Order: sequence, then C-alpha cells, then structure tokens
Amino acid sequence: MLVVGLARSGVAAAEFLARRGAAVVATDRKPAGDLQAEVMRLEAAGVRLELGGHRAETFRTASSVVVSPGVPWDLPELEAARAAGVPVLAEIELAFRALRGRVAAVTGTKGKSTTTAALGAMLRAGGGDVRVGGNIGEPLISIVEGSTDATTFVVEASSFQLEGIETFRPHVAVFLNLSPDHLDRHPSFEAYAAAKGRVFLNQTAEDWAVVNVDEPEVLRRVGRARILPFRATGEPLEGDGAFFEAGEARLRREGRTETLFARDAVRLQGAHLAGDLLAAAAAARLLGASPDDIALAVAGFRGVEHVLEHVATVRGVAYYNDSKATNVEAARRSALAFPGPLILILGGRYKGGDFAELLPALADHTRRVLAIGEAQGRVAEGLGTWLPVEPCASLRAAVARAAELAQPGDTVLLAPACSSFDMFRDYAERGRAFKAEVQRLAGGDANG
Repeated sequence: MLVVGLARSGVAAAEFLARRGAAVVATDRKPAGDLQAEVMRLEAAGVRLELGGHRAETFRTASSVVVSPGVPWDLPELEAARAAGVPVLAEIELAFRALRGRVAAVTGTKGKSTTTAALGAMLRAGGGDVRVGGNIGEPLISIVEGSTDATTFVVEASSFQLEGIETFRPHVAVFLNLSPDHLDRHPSFEAYAAAKGRVFLNQTAEDWAVVNVDEPEVLRRVGRARILPFRATGEPLEGDGAFFEAGEARLRREGRTETLFARDAVRLQGAHLAGDLLAAAAAARLLGASPDDIALAVAGFRGVEHVLEHVATVRGVAYYNDSKATNVEAARRSALAFPGPLILILGGRYKGGDFAELLPALADHTRRVLAIGEAQGRVAEGLGTWLPVEPCASLRAAVARAAELAQPGDTVLLAPACSSFDMFRDYAERGRAFKAEVQRLAGGDANG
C-alpha cells in the first residue's frame, strides 16, 4: 500500500497499516532532511520511504493509495494511479473502514473546531467512549483501534478530507455554513462546496443532517438524511429545530420544546461561537446527550486554542489570537465580536476572497489594519481606501506596532483571513508565535 504525504495524517495512516501487517511505502516531495522526525518514526515501523519527489511507477503499481489531506486530489501521480485502476482514498475513509461505533461529522467553512470540541464535551459529560479527532487533534486513523459498537467518534471533516471518501457515513452530519475558502486548492467555489457536501453522500433516512436554516447552499446539498435545522441568529424557528429565544438555547422536536443551555452560560467571545455551541447541542441531543449534560458541558467549555483565544491584557489592551480565522468570512465574524476600538493583524498567504468584504465589520471602530505576509498588497488594495493599512515585515513587528498604537480599552486581534504557509508551518505555529510575542511584550504586566 502507498501513503502519500507525511504530515500528521499520512504518518498515522502508514503506522496503522504497518501494524496491520501491510507492506507500506510512504512518499513525500520533501527531502529526508526536512522530515527527520517522520523518517525515524516510519523506519522504526518498517515503512519503506520514497522522499524528495514522487515516483509515478510506485503509484501505478500500488494495491491502493491513501492520501493525506494536504495532498492535492488532482496530483498527476494520483490521476495515473486511478487510470491504472488503483483505489485512491482519503485517510478518514481508511479510518472509517476500520472503526467500530457511530460517527458524528462536523464540516463548514467556519466554526468546525469549536463545534467539534463542544460536541465531544457534551457527549463525554454523559460518560462512555467518546473519541474526538479528524481535522482537529488526532487524525481519525490514530483513534480507531480498540473501538467498539458503543464508541462514538466526533470528527471534524475538511473539504480536503471529504473529497476522498467513498463509504464514510456519519450518523449525524453537522454542516455549519458555506462561504468561499481554499480557492488556492479547489478550482472554484462550486468545487469547494461540492467537496464539503460529500459529508451527506452516504447518509440514509436513518441518519441526521444538522444544518443552518439560513444557508440555502448548505440545505440544497442534503441527501436522504432527516434534517434538523438550527438558526444561530435572528428570529426563532417556527417549526422543529434549534434556536435562541428569551436568553436560552432551545430545541423543538415534534412540537415539544426543551431548553439546552442558558445563553449567558457561554464563556466564549462572539455571537458566532454561541451559534456553534447551539449546533453542537442539537447534534448532541440526537446522539443521546441529556439537556443536563449539555448545559454542564457549556458551562465548562473554554473554547479551542487559536479560536478567539484571549492571550493577555497588557496595560489595558486585550490581545486575542484567532489564527484559525484563515478566510475572509472567519475574519469578519471575529471582528464583529469586538465592537470597541480595534487593531487588526491581517494577512499571510492569500487563498481567495475579497478583503473589502471586511469593511462593514471594521469601518466604524478600527484604528489600524496591520498587514503581514504575501497578501499585504491585496489587503491594502481591498481596505486601504477606507482604513489606514500599514505593512509590517513580520508578525513580531506587527505585535510591536500594535502595542505602540493601542490605547487602554482597545483590542488587538490576530484574524489573518489567510493561510499561514508563507511564514509558518500551519495556523497553530502562527498562533503560538503571536502568543509568544504578546507574552514577550507583557513581561510581568499581564493578566489572562
């Protein structure tokens, strides 16, 4: 078997297959010198390595090919494998075939990680074997061993993972929202949306689709599953579904309404994160969690690292890390969470979208936009006519400049609306770097 791409999911898949007795080859375009830790792990597992490039013949002669999410699905070598009749599948498809139990999958452009983590917490509050992974935390293949029919898997599923599924079937699929993203990888918005919509592909009338009633592009992609709608903002739903009303998160099913949690119990900044908890709570009820379990989990939930994470308050200025806001819509929602004076750090590697769409969320209270990375010019082009946009040579320089500009009561927000790959390995490394700079700035004069 051939495993393509030696990021976390690829390494985990190769190790899993080797433990099962398969003859495994793992390939990556990076040279061995850039993959020292991965090489040591895989050689210890008995995996043969082909590094520094891909060999087309290896793809054509493999019994099957397992693809890490970071690998483009239209890679020429993968096309050659398909043409030769070789099965090509995503890591989560491999994992689904190996696991026992039921699966809940969470997808969408924004809010996947928060919803996935919250759903896991709600289910764990009731006890039992609940495992959380996928695009968050551990790869799904890393957590399947030892599962039983009583196990529940809560899986964050990205478009990159979903485009490679064949039999993957979540009993509950949560599709939060849909807006342009990853257009540096997908050829069009429709292709991106279609990949996301595959979360419903294998569902039957025995399964559930938890979907945002105000997202028509999501609703039209639901297949045969039963629909449970939710509405995160605006008027309550008239029929069945989850919604906010009178300060409470409520769920109505078959004419019966129950309270899931109090809105003021949510400890997260931003209305969109409360909406993520609402969607998680609706899914949790479908999976058997009680309202008491859900309320307990919400009261103790402190969010996900790199998602509107309060880093510190330094000399009266609050610093927030939303490094996971890697698209324009995510950055817009982040900015809306802070109605007071704002300094926004924006930029990185451009992956699609129009920065001008941020203007309504920024125009009346943003002191400065500090632009970093390859997208500096696009940021200035999109926002510079209406807002002061200042380029910064690095994230460190941006934090230092923000500290110079900020006044007590201001918020400094990292919400890049871009990927991190021009300057960092991933969004997590970028978020950690931001937090380190804030703590460096703070010295002994900070509080969390």
